[in-house]
Amino acid sequence: FDLSRLRYGKVIILADADSDGNHIATLLLTFLYRHMPQLIVRGHVFLAQPPLYRIDIGKETFWAFDDAHRDRVLKQQKPAGRATPEITRFKGLGEMMPKVLWETTLNPKTRRLLRVEIADQIVTDRVINELMGRDASARFRFIMERAEEAEELDV
Repeated sequence: FDLSRLRYGKVIILADADSDGNHIATLLLTFLYRHMPQLIVRGHVFLAQPPLYRIDIGKETFWAFDDAHRDRVLKQQKPAGRATPEITRFKGLGEMMPKVLWETTLNPKTRRLLRVEIADQIVTDRVINELMGRDASARFRFIMERAEEAEELDV
């Protein structure tokens, strides 16, 4: 891989906003981290943030990126005595109409991108090896040590 031949300034990972999408993004990030780390180090890798929820209240539409964001939107809109919210949870990007996908996730003027950064090389190496390495016992230990931190499972 020759970084000087990079044709575009951004590598954007676009995956569903649920746990399956997170898994796919993790696999792609692991590949980039192991085989093209300079893409990450030099700030070229981004995660797109598609919405998980569409909230229609009257004639207004709000987009929520996770359950907590959905709850904040509903709480902020409730005191106004507005119409009953209509909430749609997207199961995947394929459920979005092209116009909605463009508006929320693809349009450079309105999309949300997270730059992927390596804050601590040693910690990152350890976590990648525990989660994605050949040693299943390390992965099992990692999961069991953090099982209580999980608020809910998206299955």
